Amino acid sequence: MTTVRILDSRSPAFRRFLSSIMSRGEGADGLDTQVAAIIGEVRQRGDRALIEFTERFDRVKLPQKKLRVAAGEIAQARQRLKPADRRALELAARRIAAFHRRTLEHSFHYRDSAGMSLGQIVRPLGRVGIYVPGGLGAYPSSVLMNALPARVAGVREIVMVSPPSPAGDDSGVLAAAGIAGVDEFYRVGGAQAIAALAYGTKTIRPVDKIVGPGNAWVQAAKRMVYGIVDIDKIAGPSEVMVIADGTARPDWIAADLIAQAEHGSGDESAILLTTSKGIAEQVDAALASALRDLPRAEAVRRVLKGKSALVIVGDLEEAFRIANQIGPEHLELEVKNPRRWLSRVEAAGAVFLGAMSPAPLGDYLAGPNHVLPTGGSSRYASPLGAYDFLKRTSIIEGSAAALSRLGPAVARLARMEGFEGHARAVEIRGAAEVKR
Repeated sequence: MTTVRILDSRSPAFRRFLSSIMSRGEGADGLDTQVAAIIGEVRQRGDRALIEFTERFDRVKLPQKKLRVAAGEIAQARQRLKPADRRALELAARRIAAFHRRTLEHSFHYRDSAGMSLGQIVRPLGRVGIYVPGGLGAYPSSVLMNALPARVAGVREIVMVSPPSPAGDDSGVLAAAGIAGVDEFYRVGGAQAIAALAYGTKTIRPVDKIVGPGNAWVQAAKRMVYGIVDIDKIAGPSEVMVIADGTARPDWIAADLIAQAEHGSGDESAILLTTSKGIAEQVDAALASALRDLPRAEAVRRVLKGKSALVIVGDLEEAFRIANQIGPEHLELEVKNPRRWLSRVEAAGAVFLGAMSPAPLGDYLAGPNHVLPTGGSSRYASPLGAYDFLKRTSIIEGSAAALSRLGPAVARLARMEGFEGHARAVEIRGAAEVKR
Protein backbone atom coordinates (compact mmCIF):
# COMPACT_ATOMS: atom_id res chain seq x y z
CA MET A 1 0.00 0.00 0.00
CA THR A 2 1.45 3.36 -1.05
CA THR A 3 1.89 6.23 1.41
CA VAL A 4 1.02 8.78 -1.28
CA ARG A 5 -0.57 8.30 -4.71
CA ILE A 6 1.76 7.74 -7.67
CA LEU A 7 0.35 9.18 -10.90
CA ASP A 8 1.35 9.29 -14.54
CA SER A 9 1.06 12.81 -15.99
CA ARG A 10 -0.76 11.38 -19.04
CA SER A 11 -3.49 9.69 -16.99
CA PRO A 12 -7.06 10.88 -16.27
CA ALA A 13 -6.29 10.47 -12.56
CA PHE A 14 -3.54 13.10 -12.84
CA ARG A 15 -5.83 15.48 -14.70
CA ARG A 16 -8.36 15.17 -11.88
CA PHE A 17 -5.62 15.74 -9.32
CA LEU A 18 -4.36 18.80 -11.19
CA SER A 19 -7.87 20.22 -11.32
CA SER A 20 -8.23 19.84 -7.54
CA ILE A 21 -4.87 21.55 -6.97
CA MET A 22 -5.77 24.44 -9.25
CA SER A 23 -8.92 25.12 -7.19
CA ARG A 24 -7.06 25.10 -3.88
CA GLY A 25 -7.53 28.82 -3.27
CA GLU A 26 -11.31 28.63 -3.03
CA GLY A 27 -12.72 29.51 0.39
CA ALA A 28 -14.99 27.47 2.65
CA ASP A 29 -18.74 28.03 2.46
CA GLY A 30 -20.06 30.23 5.26
CA LEU A 31 -16.67 31.34 6.51
CA ASP A 32 -17.02 34.90 5.23
CA THR A 33 -20.31 35.35 7.06
CA GLN A 34 -18.77 34.27 10.37
CA VAL A 35 -15.66 36.41 9.88
CA ALA A 36 -17.74 39.45 8.98
CA ALA A 37 -19.72 38.98 12.21
CA ILE A 38 -16.50 38.89 14.25
CA ILE A 39 -15.22 42.05 12.58
CA GLY A 40 -18.52 43.77 13.27
CA GLU A 41 -18.38 42.82 16.96
CA VAL A 42 -14.85 44.19 17.33
CA ARG A 43 -15.80 47.43 15.59
CA GLN A 44 -18.79 47.84 17.88
CA ARG A 45 -17.48 46.58 21.23
CA GLY A 46 -13.69 46.90 20.92
CA ASP A 47 -11.64 45.34 23.71
CA ARG A 48 -14.63 43.56 25.25
CA ALA A 49 -15.13 41.64 22.02
CA LEU A 50 -11.42 40.81 21.84
CA ILE A 51 -11.48 39.40 25.36
CA GLU A 52 -14.61 37.34 24.70
CA PHE A 53 -13.36 35.91 21.40
CA THR A 54 -9.97 35.07 22.97
CA GLU A 55 -11.70 33.10 25.70
CA ARG A 56 -14.01 31.35 23.20
CA PHE A 57 -11.48 30.46 20.50
CA ASP A 58 -8.15 30.28 22.36
CA ARG A 59 -9.44 29.14 25.77
CA VAL A 60 -7.52 31.92 27.48
CA LYS A 61 -9.23 34.43 29.78
CA LEU A 62 -7.40 37.75 29.83
CA PRO A 63 -8.17 40.98 31.65
CA GLN A 64 -7.94 44.09 29.46
CA LYS A 65 -4.64 45.16 31.03
CA LYS A 66 -3.05 41.85 29.95
CA LEU A 67 -3.92 42.21 26.27
CA ARG A 68 -0.61 43.99 25.75
CA VAL A 69 2.64 42.21 26.52
CA ALA A 70 4.79 44.39 28.75
CA ALA A 71 8.22 45.43 27.50
CA GLY A 72 9.76 43.88 30.62
CA GLU A 73 8.25 40.49 29.74
CA ILE A 74 9.92 40.60 26.33
CA ALA A 75 13.28 41.54 27.85
CA GLN A 76 13.04 38.78 30.46
CA ALA A 77 12.16 36.18 27.84
CA ARG A 78 15.20 37.13 25.82
CA GLN A 79 17.40 36.58 28.85
CA ARG A 80 15.66 33.31 29.83
CA LEU A 81 16.13 31.77 26.42
CA LYS A 82 18.81 29.11 26.13
CA PRO A 83 22.00 30.80 24.86
CA ALA A 84 22.17 28.49 21.82
CA ASP A 85 18.55 29.29 20.92
CA ARG A 86 19.17 33.01 21.33
CA ARG A 87 22.27 32.84 19.14
CA ALA A 88 20.30 30.98 16.44
CA LEU A 89 17.58 33.67 16.45
CA GLU A 90 20.19 36.43 16.33
CA LEU A 91 21.99 34.73 13.42
CA ALA A 92 18.70 34.42 11.55
CA ALA A 93 17.90 38.07 12.29
CA ARG A 94 21.22 39.27 10.90
CA ARG A 95 20.85 37.25 7.72
CA ILE A 96 17.22 38.26 7.13
CA ALA A 97 17.99 41.95 7.68
CA ALA A 98 21.03 41.80 5.38
CA PHE A 99 18.97 40.29 2.56
CA HIS A 100 16.07 42.70 2.94
CA ARG A 101 18.32 45.76 2.89
CA ARG A 102 19.00 44.79 -0.71
CA THR A 103 15.28 44.91 -1.54
CA LEU A 104 14.87 48.57 -0.55
CA GLU A 105 13.68 51.07 -3.13
CA HIS A 106 15.02 54.62 -3.20
CA SER A 107 13.75 58.06 -4.17
CA PHE A 108 14.84 59.40 -7.57
CA HIS A 109 14.73 62.60 -9.61
CA TYR A 110 15.53 63.52 -13.22
CA ARG A 111 14.90 66.28 -15.80
CA ASP A 112 13.64 65.14 -19.18
CA SER A 113 14.20 66.57 -22.67
CA ALA A 114 10.95 68.57 -22.55
CA GLY A 115 12.13 70.48 -19.48
CA MET A 116 9.98 68.61 -16.96
CA SER A 117 11.45 67.83 -13.53
CA LEU A 118 10.14 64.42 -12.47
CA GLY A 119 10.73 62.04 -9.62
CA GLN A 120 9.42 59.86 -6.87
CA ILE A 121 9.73 60.11 -3.10
CA VAL A 122 9.91 56.75 -1.30
CA ARG A 123 8.96 56.80 2.38
CA PRO A 124 8.30 54.08 4.97
CA LEU A 125 4.81 53.45 6.30
CA GLY A 126 4.17 54.93 9.72
CA ARG A 127 2.54 52.05 11.61
CA VAL A 128 2.15 48.43 10.53
CA GLY A 129 0.63 45.31 12.06
CA ILE A 130 2.23 41.88 11.80
CA TYR A 131 0.27 38.70 12.43
CA VAL A 132 2.20 35.74 13.87
CA PRO A 133 0.27 32.43 13.98
CA GLY A 134 -0.10 30.38 17.14
CA GLY A 135 -2.43 27.48 17.72
CA LEU A 136 -0.60 24.25 16.92
CA GLY A 137 2.83 25.74 17.53
CA ALA A 138 4.95 28.78 18.27
CA TYR A 139 6.75 30.50 15.41
CA PRO A 140 9.66 32.78 16.35
CA SER A 141 10.79 32.62 12.72
CA SER A 142 7.55 34.28 11.60
CA VAL A 143 8.22 37.14 14.01
CA LEU A 144 11.60 37.76 12.39
CA MET A 145 10.35 37.34 8.81
CA ASN A 146 7.51 39.84 9.29
CA ALA A 147 9.07 42.41 11.58
CA LEU A 148 12.61 42.72 10.23
CA PRO A 149 11.69 43.88 6.69
CA ALA A 150 9.50 46.56 8.29
CA ARG A 151 12.35 47.62 10.56
CA VAL A 152 14.79 47.69 7.62
CA ALA A 153 12.32 49.85 5.67
CA GLY A 154 12.23 52.37 8.52
CA VAL A 155 8.67 51.82 9.79
CA ARG A 156 8.25 53.86 12.98
CA GLU A 157 5.81 51.57 14.83
CA ILE A 158 5.66 47.78 14.42
CA VAL A 159 2.64 46.22 16.13
CA MET A 160 2.53 42.46 16.60
CA VAL A 161 -0.50 40.29 17.34
CA SER A 162 -0.45 36.57 18.07
CA PRO A 163 -3.02 34.25 19.70
CA PRO A 164 -2.26 33.34 23.31
CA SER A 165 -1.92 29.75 24.48
CA PRO A 166 -3.40 28.16 27.62
CA ALA A 167 0.18 27.01 28.30
CA GLY A 168 1.34 30.64 28.54
CA ASP A 169 3.62 32.85 26.49
CA ASP A 170 6.30 31.21 24.38
CA SER A 171 9.75 32.50 25.31
CA GLY A 172 11.03 32.08 21.76
CA VAL A 173 8.27 34.24 20.29
CA LEU A 174 8.75 36.92 22.97
CA ALA A 175 12.52 36.90 22.48
CA ALA A 176 12.16 37.12 18.70
CA ALA A 177 9.92 40.17 19.15
CA GLY A 178 12.68 41.85 21.14
CA ILE A 179 15.39 40.90 18.67
CA ALA A 180 13.33 42.15 15.70
CA GLY A 181 12.48 45.46 17.35
CA VAL A 182 8.71 45.02 17.74
CA ASP A 183 7.25 48.12 19.42
CA GLU A 184 3.91 46.72 20.64
CA PHE A 185 2.87 43.10 21.16
CA TYR A 186 -0.74 42.04 21.87
CA ARG A 187 -2.06 38.66 22.99
CA VAL A 188 -4.85 38.38 20.45
CA GLY A 189 -5.27 36.31 17.31
CA GLY A 190 -7.75 35.23 14.67
CA ALA A 191 -10.11 37.43 12.70
CA GLN A 192 -10.64 39.55 15.82
CA ALA A 193 -6.96 40.57 15.82
CA ILE A 194 -7.16 41.64 12.18
CA ALA A 195 -10.26 43.71 12.95
CA ALA A 196 -8.52 45.39 15.88
CA LEU A 197 -5.49 46.29 13.76
CA ALA A 198 -7.69 47.69 11.00
CA TYR A 199 -10.27 49.63 13.02
CA GLY A 200 -8.62 50.04 16.41
CA THR A 201 -9.90 49.54 19.95
CA LYS A 202 -9.25 51.36 23.22
CA THR A 203 -6.09 49.30 23.70
CA ILE A 204 -4.90 48.81 20.11
CA ARG A 205 -4.53 51.79 17.80
CA PRO A 206 -5.20 51.12 14.08
CA VAL A 207 -2.35 50.51 11.63
CA ASP A 208 -1.68 51.39 8.00
CA LYS A 209 -0.96 47.87 6.77
CA ILE A 210 -1.35 44.26 7.98
CA VAL A 211 1.04 41.49 6.95
CA GLY A 212 1.67 37.89 7.87
CA PRO A 213 0.37 34.34 7.46
CA GLY A 214 -2.53 32.78 9.32
CA ASN A 215 -5.43 30.36 9.05
CA ALA A 216 -8.46 30.71 6.79
CA TRP A 217 -10.21 32.98 9.31
CA VAL A 218 -7.25 35.35 9.41
CA GLN A 219 -6.90 35.46 5.65
CA ALA A 220 -10.63 36.08 5.14
CA ALA A 221 -10.46 38.93 7.64
CA LYS A 222 -7.45 40.44 5.86
CA ARG A 223 -9.34 40.36 2.60
CA MET A 224 -12.36 42.05 4.19
CA VAL A 225 -10.43 44.93 5.77
CA TYR A 226 -8.43 45.67 2.62
CA GLY A 227 -9.18 49.24 1.65
CA ILE A 228 -9.39 50.33 5.27
CA VAL A 229 -5.76 49.24 5.51
CA ASP A 230 -3.36 47.72 3.03
CA ILE A 231 -2.45 44.02 3.26
CA ASP A 232 0.47 42.03 1.92
CA LYS A 233 -1.31 39.03 0.38
CA ILE A 234 -3.72 36.18 1.11
CA ALA A 235 -1.37 33.47 2.38
CA GLY A 236 -2.72 29.93 2.42
CA PRO A 237 -1.40 26.56 3.66
CA SER A 238 2.21 25.61 2.96
CA GLU A 239 3.11 24.06 -0.40
CA VAL A 240 6.20 22.31 -1.72
CA MET A 241 6.95 20.94 -5.15
CA VAL A 242 10.10 19.01 -5.99
CA ILE A 243 11.27 18.51 -9.57
CA ALA A 244 13.69 15.59 -9.68
CA ASP A 245 15.56 13.58 -12.27
CA GLY A 246 17.21 10.19 -11.88
CA THR A 247 20.19 11.64 -9.99
CA ALA A 248 18.12 12.74 -6.96
CA ARG A 249 18.24 11.15 -3.49
CA PRO A 250 14.79 9.61 -2.72
CA ASP A 251 15.26 9.83 1.07
CA TRP A 252 16.12 13.55 0.81
CA ILE A 253 13.07 14.22 -1.35
CA ALA A 254 10.87 12.38 1.15
CA ALA A 255 12.30 14.49 3.97
CA ASP A 256 11.57 17.69 2.07
CA LEU A 257 7.98 16.69 1.30
CA ILE A 258 7.43 15.88 4.97
CA ALA A 259 8.98 19.18 6.10
CA GLN A 260 6.19 21.23 4.52
CA ALA A 261 3.43 18.69 5.11
CA GLU A 262 3.95 18.66 8.87
CA HIS A 263 2.58 22.18 9.45
CA GLY A 264 -0.63 20.57 10.58
CA SER A 265 -3.70 22.16 8.97
CA GLY A 266 -4.25 19.19 6.68
CA ASP A 267 -4.56 21.45 3.63
CA GLU A 268 -0.84 21.59 2.83
CA SER A 269 0.40 20.30 -0.51
CA ALA A 270 3.47 18.17 -1.26
CA ILE A 271 4.13 17.19 -4.87
CA LEU A 272 6.99 15.46 -6.66
CA LEU A 273 7.42 15.74 -10.43
CA THR A 274 10.00 13.24 -11.62
CA THR A 275 11.18 11.74 -14.89
CA SER A 276 11.96 8.46 -13.09
CA LYS A 277 9.34 5.90 -12.05
CA GLY A 278 12.00 4.28 -9.88
CA ILE A 279 12.60 7.55 -7.99
CA ALA A 280 8.85 7.92 -7.37
CA GLU A 281 8.59 4.40 -5.95
CA GLN A 282 11.68 4.88 -3.79
CA VAL A 283 10.35 8.21 -2.45
CA ASP A 284 7.10 6.46 -1.49
CA ALA A 285 9.06 3.82 0.41
CA ALA A 286 11.24 6.50 2.07
CA LEU A 287 8.11 8.37 3.19
CA ALA A 288 6.73 5.24 4.84
CA SER A 289 10.02 4.66 6.62
CA ALA A 290 10.40 8.27 7.79
CA LEU A 291 6.86 8.44 9.18
CA ARG A 292 7.40 5.55 11.58
CA ASP A 293 8.97 7.75 14.25
CA LEU A 294 7.95 11.27 13.20
CA PRO A 295 6.21 13.20 16.02
CA ARG A 296 3.62 14.70 13.63
CA ALA A 297 3.21 11.59 11.50
CA GLU A 298 -0.59 11.59 11.52
CA ALA A 299 -0.78 15.20 10.35
CA VAL A 300 1.65 14.39 7.53
CA ARG A 301 -0.32 11.31 6.49
CA ARG A 302 -3.47 13.43 6.14
CA VAL A 303 -1.62 15.79 3.80
CA LEU A 304 -0.10 12.95 1.77
CA LYS A 305 -3.55 11.43 1.27
CA GLY A 306 -4.97 14.81 0.28
CA LYS A 307 -3.34 17.42 -1.94
CA SER A 308 -0.17 15.45 -2.58
CA ALA A 309 1.16 13.13 -5.26
CA LEU A 310 4.27 11.65 -6.81
CA VAL A 311 3.91 12.37 -10.53
CA ILE A 312 5.87 10.67 -13.30
CA VAL A 313 6.42 13.06 -16.23
CA GLY A 314 7.74 12.50 -19.75
CA ASP A 315 10.68 14.90 -19.39
CA LEU A 316 11.85 17.92 -17.42
CA GLU A 317 10.30 20.34 -19.91
CA GLU A 318 6.90 18.88 -19.06
CA ALA A 319 7.71 19.10 -15.35
CA PHE A 320 8.35 22.82 -15.61
CA ARG A 321 5.17 23.38 -17.63
CA ILE A 322 3.17 21.73 -14.85
CA ALA A 323 5.07 23.64 -12.16
CA ASN A 324 4.35 26.97 -13.83
CA GLN A 325 0.68 26.04 -14.13
CA ILE A 326 0.44 25.24 -10.40
CA GLY A 327 2.73 28.05 -9.17
CA PRO A 328 3.94 26.44 -5.92
CA GLU A 329 5.05 28.30 -2.82
CA HIS A 330 8.34 26.36 -2.52
CA LEU A 331 9.93 24.85 -5.63
CA GLU A 332 12.96 22.60 -5.19
CA LEU A 333 15.06 21.65 -8.23
CA GLU A 334 16.79 18.39 -7.37
CA VAL A 335 18.19 17.85 -10.85
CA LYS A 336 21.57 17.80 -12.50
CA ASN A 337 22.79 21.37 -13.17
CA PRO A 338 19.75 23.05 -11.54
CA ARG A 339 20.85 26.58 -12.42
CA ARG A 340 20.51 25.66 -16.09
CA TRP A 341 16.77 25.14 -15.54
CA LEU A 342 16.14 28.31 -13.54
CA SER A 343 15.08 30.26 -16.64
CA ARG A 344 12.16 27.81 -17.08
CA VAL A 345 10.63 28.90 -13.76
CA GLU A 346 7.85 31.43 -14.32
CA ALA A 347 5.71 31.04 -11.19
CA ALA A 348 7.05 30.11 -7.75
CA GLY A 349 7.33 31.83 -4.39
CA ALA A 350 10.91 30.69 -3.82
CA VAL A 351 13.20 28.41 -5.81
CA PHE A 352 15.74 26.15 -4.11
CA LEU A 353 18.58 25.10 -6.39
CA GLY A 354 20.11 21.67 -5.93
CA ALA A 355 20.01 18.92 -3.35
CA MET A 356 21.87 21.00 -0.75
CA SER A 357 19.12 23.65 -0.69
CA PRO A 358 16.16 22.20 1.22
CA ALA A 359 13.17 24.49 1.74
CA PRO A 360 13.66 24.67 5.54
CA LEU A 361 16.87 26.59 4.88
CA GLY A 362 14.69 29.36 3.49
CA ASP A 363 12.04 28.89 6.17
CA TYR A 364 14.45 29.96 8.88
CA LEU A 365 17.61 31.85 8.03
CA ALA A 366 18.85 31.82 4.44
CA GLY A 367 17.73 35.46 4.23
CA PRO A 368 14.83 35.69 1.76
CA ASN A 369 11.39 35.84 3.35
CA HIS A 370 9.36 32.76 4.17
CA VAL A 371 6.08 34.68 3.79
CA LEU A 372 5.47 33.59 0.20
CA PRO A 373 2.59 33.61 -2.30
CA THR A 374 0.49 30.45 -2.13
CA GLY A 375 -2.53 29.00 -3.91
CA GLY A 376 -1.11 29.77 -7.34
CA SER A 377 -0.75 33.48 -6.59
CA SER A 378 2.96 33.36 -7.46
CA ARG A 379 1.73 34.06 -11.00
CA TYR A 380 1.34 37.70 -9.91
CA ALA A 381 2.49 38.05 -6.27
CA SER A 382 5.91 38.25 -4.62
CA PRO A 383 7.52 37.26 -1.32
CA LEU A 384 7.21 39.70 1.57
CA GLY A 385 10.04 42.25 1.47
CA ALA A 386 11.14 45.64 2.71
CA TYR A 387 9.43 47.07 -0.39
CA ASP A 388 6.08 46.05 1.12
CA PHE A 389 6.57 48.62 3.88
CA LEU A 390 7.28 51.58 1.59
CA LYS A 391 4.94 54.01 -0.11
CA ARG A 392 5.73 56.12 -3.16
CA THR A 393 4.75 59.69 -4.05
CA SER A 394 5.22 61.02 -7.59
CA ILE A 395 6.76 64.49 -8.06
CA ILE A 396 5.96 66.57 -11.17
CA GLU A 397 7.38 70.04 -11.82
CA GLY A 398 6.54 71.71 -15.11
CA SER A 399 7.86 74.87 -16.74
CA ALA A 400 6.74 77.36 -19.39
CA ALA A 401 8.94 75.58 -21.91
CA ALA A 402 7.51 72.19 -21.01
CA LEU A 403 3.92 73.45 -21.26
CA SER A 404 4.68 75.00 -24.62
CA ARG A 405 5.97 71.71 -25.95
CA LEU A 406 3.58 69.29 -24.22
CA GLY A 407 0.45 71.36 -23.56
CA PRO A 408 -1.19 70.97 -26.99
CA ALA A 409 -0.96 67.17 -26.76
CA VAL A 410 -2.38 67.24 -23.23
CA ALA A 411 -5.33 69.36 -24.39
CA ARG A 412 -5.96 67.08 -27.35
CA LEU A 413 -5.93 63.96 -25.15
CA ALA A 414 -8.28 65.63 -22.65
CA ARG A 415 -10.78 66.53 -25.37
CA MET A 416 -10.61 63.00 -26.76
CA GLU A 417 -11.97 61.91 -23.37
CA GLY A 418 -14.57 64.69 -23.17
CA PHE A 419 -12.85 66.72 -20.44
CA GLU A 420 -12.86 70.32 -21.67
CA GLY A 421 -11.95 71.60 -18.22
CA HIS A 422 -8.76 69.55 -18.21
CA ALA A 423 -7.78 71.01 -21.59
CA ARG A 424 -8.45 74.60 -20.52
CA ALA A 425 -6.45 74.20 -17.29
CA VAL A 426 -3.39 73.62 -19.45
CA GLU A 427 -4.19 76.13 -22.21
CA ILE A 428 -4.82 79.02 -19.81
CA ARG A 429 -1.24 78.82 -18.66
CA GLY A 430 0.01 78.93 -22.22
CA ALA A 431 -2.13 82.04 -22.83
CA ALA A 432 -0.71 83.72 -19.73
CA GLU A 433 2.81 83.07 -20.93
CA VAL A 434 2.03 84.63 -24.33
CA LYS A 435 0.67 87.82 -22.63
CA ARG A 436 3.94 88.34 -20.78
